[in-house]
Amino acid sequence: MYTHSRKRIGLGVWSMLAAVVLGCTLSMPGAGWAQQLGNIELLKQAQAFVDAQNYPAAESIYRQLLASNPDNPEALKRLGILEQTNMKLDESIEHFKRILLKQPEYSQVNFFLGLSYYGKHDFPSAIASLQREAKTPTAHLATQYYLALALEAINRMDEAIEQLNVAATRNPKKAEVFYELARLHISASFHAIDQLRKIDPDSFQYHAFMGEFYSQAGQNEGAISEFQKALKKDPNGQGIHSHLGVAYYLVNQFDSAEKEFHLALQEWPDEPYANLYLGRMAVHDHDYKKALPFLLSAVETHVEEDYVRVLLGRCYIGLGQLDEAKADLIIATKLDPDDPRTHFLLAEIYQKLNQSDDRERELALYNKLLDIQKAKEASDPGAVTAPATENNP
Repeated sequence: MYTHSRKRIGLGVWSMLAAVVLGCTLSMPGAGWAQQLGNIELLKQAQAFVDAQNYPAAESIYRQLLASNPDNPEALKRLGILEQTNMKLDESIEHFKRILLKQPEYSQVNFFLGLSYYGKHDFPSAIASLQREAKTPTAHLATQYYLALALEAINRMDEAIEQLNVAATRNPKKAEVFYELARLHISASFHAIDQLRKIDPDSFQYHAFMGEFYSQAGQNEGAISEFQKALKKDPNGQGIHSHLGVAYYLVNQFDSAEKEFHLALQEWPDEPYANLYLGRMAVHDHDYKKALPFLLSAVETHVEEDYVRVLLGRCYIGLGQLDEAKADLIIATKLDPDDPRTHFLLAEIYQKLNQSDDRERELALYNKLLDIQKAKEASDPGAVTAPATENNP
């Protein structure tokens, strides 16, 4: 098993990669059609041996092909991958280099060469090979991922993160990519926190950051304490009142939350979350006239727009402005088709408008989506079902 200062690379990485070979180019330059067909059949046989982990039999076929044509690039490539799988990294590097001498962009050879160098902890050579692979028209999908690991190994963290962002875009369902990306960001964050602490453990910046850290972790009491300390260090510190207001709101200290949100609006009248939460609290208190200007300001910023549209729908229903309510709720259904609240409220509007067919349609959608939410809640105890009620706008 190969290691470096930050990761342990399992043996399975190499054997897993052998499976991609069958999709590579099978034509043999300089060979006649009959010979090419024979070579293709031999390569298929060899791949079957690889799949069955009968590596000696596969190697025998590759060497048979090379005996008749020592420069056969596909046989050299597959033999190199087989050697890589068996940790014969020096031999694999020799065979990959033989291919690249004549065909510098032969399909994915630079990628596998980079992996062999990576396995030997020759990270500069691995980076160079993987960078060349990234420029080829048939670059392997995992190129940026392994390039990021090699860059990380020599502490080029910003470049590693950049490559992982590319990998995440190219392969958005690859869990390993997002694990590495999250890990590097966390590592950078903890390094920054440590530096803040060393500079001044009682600074405005340190307390403000820790307040946000606790907020993200759902530790709202800790967040309140840190935000209060930040404001004590700098009463004019920008952006703290809105964060503090949200933390107060989440521990049901609504009077304190409202005070902080109004202070936030004194700093910035369009502050999105201050307007959102002040509107939300007013809707909860059925003070729809008070809620409306806050919600109209929030919706302009597009902050949690699907939820703001629901609140606006509730607000307009309370004010008797049914056409406006319907318009916002229809937008909400498009922004979040799976939220049952919008259909519940639309059904309420259609009932007031005496449109029975529309009401029944919306109620059917509401019940269907609510059943789906309840099923998710049953399979995942952490899920929360939130139907629209008088006390749950």
